[in-house]
Amino acid sequence: MTLQAFISTPLEQAQVDRIRAAFKGRVNVIHEPDLLPPQRYTADHKGEDGYKRTGAQNDRWLAHLAKADFLWDIPPLSMLPSHDLSWFPNLKWVQTTSSGVGNLIEALNFESSNIVVTTAKGIHAVPLSEFAMMVILNHIKRHSYLQAEQVNHRWQRYCGESLVGKTVAIIGAGEVGHRVAARCKDFGMNIAAMSRSLTKTGGERLGYDRVFRREDMADVFAESDVVVLCIPHTPETEKIIDRTLLKAMKPGCVLINIARGQVVDEEAMIDELKSKHLGFAALDVATVEPLPAESPLWTLPNVLISPHSASTVSHENELIADLFIHNLDCMLNGSHDQMKNRFNFLRGY
Repeated sequence: MTLQAFISTPLEQAQVDRIRAAFKGRVNVIHEPDLLPPQRYTADHKGEDGYKRTGAQNDRWLAHLAKADFLWDIPPLSMLPSHDLSWFPNLKWVQTTSSGVGNLIEALNFESSNIVVTTAKGIHAVPLSEFAMMVILNHIKRHSYLQAEQVNHRWQRYCGESLVGKTVAIIGAGEVGHRVAARCKDFGMNIAAMSRSLTKTGGERLGYDRVFRREDMADVFAESDVVVLCIPHTPETEKIIDRTLLKAMKPGCVLINIARGQVVDEEAMIDELKSKHLGFAALDVATVEPLPAESPLWTLPNVLISPHSASTVSHENELIADLFIHNLDCMLNGSHDQMKNRFNFLRGY
């Protein structure tokens, strides 16, 4: 019987064609766009809100899930009849389109199965690091001040700041954190990276000026001009940036969250932003998404809101398709040890 790979979330036809061509004669790649919500933008993995299948469409949807040996992405929980694995009886492997899928994996109880999960870890490192650098440059080089001066037709010289010698604390020294560190290093910034496994020697090889542990965060924050959050959301990191740590930050510090909203005590962060102790926050994520209209974060002048889109670029699915092709080839060849980004059930990422 031919193995089945089911495209279970929206994907551009060009990438489907690439996957089909790579496994022609070996895997039947099922892609039926009428079963998937229309994409709102390129690389949209969720699709339009409120999408509903007809009864016949839902029957086909469930039949494809039941036959699938391999999945492109995990469908949203709202599109599954129940939150267990009963709808994936043949499933052997799933390639997710995100790296932060720990809560979804837990909700579906993948750990109790033999299903291999691989994530999109590293795919989003470049655009996320670009977003972080945009924020750092715009804030320290006073982009908003210059815009205001231009609007007022005012030519008045001033003394600015340089990134050279500024300290950035990177919370989570994974692929995203390392990419952020490399870009900051290019501008002459000092790099302090938090990791639970990286040694001082290992950090030096990567160009870091300091490697620290969780218990050192308050001391590091007191000396940091910028804090960038890159850690996964797990029970261990829930509200890791709490009120105490926010108060420990250097006055005027810039906080950039490209991790998950749940790693920050949002209420405490708002208080520190209002008092101007926290100088600026650039938030690609929020505790509740979409960010509620009544949230004060929308109107605080020292906040930049990005609708969880800093990682989304036009060629994202091309990179994930490359990863899917590599990992599916490993599955077919029995070389599971060569698969990229295998999900660690113990760590939750």
